[in-house]
Amino acid sequence: MKTFDGTNEASQEIADLNLTYMLLAQKLLRQDRVGAMLRLGISTELADLLIGMSLAQIIKLATSNFVLCAFRLDDLPVAQVVQGTRQAALTQAHLSIVLAGSHTQAALAAA
Repeated sequence: MKTFDGTNEASQEIADLNLTYMLLAQKLLRQDRVGAMLRLGISTELADLLIGMSLAQIIKLATSNFVLCAFRLDDLPVAQVVQGTRQAALTQAHLSIVLAGSHTQAALAAA
């Protein structure tokens, strides 16, 4: 039953987002584990967990009604990305360095 505030619709959209995100995460991790961990901003432990999950487990987690992915805009120089630059390759390299540094700092803090 659809409610006035669209709760059921929002829950389905969250589930769809989660499922898509988790399947993409698994695919990226299987193709290039280190690169995927950097792009996704996840630890080795979480990468192991995601790779080992079955489709049934992913579907069950995806329907938890909580968004499983998060924006990482605080980690990025958003102004450069949004406004664009003439030196796209340099900007991409800079973003990769920033993300790698933040991922390394998070790993060290957790240790």
